[in-house]
Amino acid sequence: MTQDSRDGSSTRVPNRLRPEGAGLSHTGQVRNSNEDALLTDPSGTLWAVADGMGGYGHGDVAADMVIEQLAMLPHTPISCAHLVGALQEANSAIRRWAASANVEQMGATAVAALVEGQAATIAWVGDSRAYRLRGGELSQLTRDHSVVQELIDGGHLTPAAVWQHPQAHVVTRAIGAGDRLDVETTEVALEPGDVLILCSDGLTDCVAEAEITSCVKSVSTPEAACRRLIAAALDRGAPDNVSVVVVRIDGAAAP
Repeated sequence: MTQDSRDGSSTRVPNRLRPEGAGLSHTGQVRNSNEDALLTDPSGTLWAVADGMGGYGHGDVAADMVIEQLAMLPHTPISCAHLVGALQEANSAIRRWAASANVEQMGATAVAALVEGQAATIAWVGDSRAYRLRGGELSQLTRDHSVVQELIDGGHLTPAAVWQHPQAHVVTRAIGAGDRLDVETTEVALEPGDVLILCSDGLTDCVAEAEITSCVKSVSTPEAACRRLIAAALDRGAPDNVSVVVVRIDGAAAP
């Protein structure tokens, strides 16, 4: 398996729990370039996946700008408001760049996890997702901002019919798509043994949740879990870029 990895890292305030994580990104089996970007954090506090929207053009630039804004957060305790503010600043930066380059539209979806104490704050825009694996049970922490999700919520579409729908990949929110950006957030409790999984839709389009669970449970490290998940997507054709961050929580006190 040939890796095409685009990631970043930063130093953060240590946590009481010790998060250990890794990230991996791959171009996939069809695309010629990788328009995803990752943020991985040696201190364990801040993690993110940004998925550039290839149909808009310059998706790689947009994804990189999202990750840059997150990585610029100050090395002090970070709040949910800081996380939302960084994504909104990325929105403004992308729109300024697009205007200066005479690009009609460019954007990215993103999901970020802020791990502080015994909880994680998840912030997202679009259909990049976050999951928590606990005791063998996988829970989706995010709700897609997409046309098909709205149809499902309204009772007009079943989850099984999503991929046959002509608007299966149309998102209703994206960073850079408009002057105003609404970022959705949620906070979840963490326990030793939990695993957080952040991913682009390149993974979830190819790999069912049951197999995501199996891939992560079958290995002992986040690095191995990332490799296993990427390999599963590639085995199924991976028509899009595939990116994943896996963060394992243990109970050891951070130094």
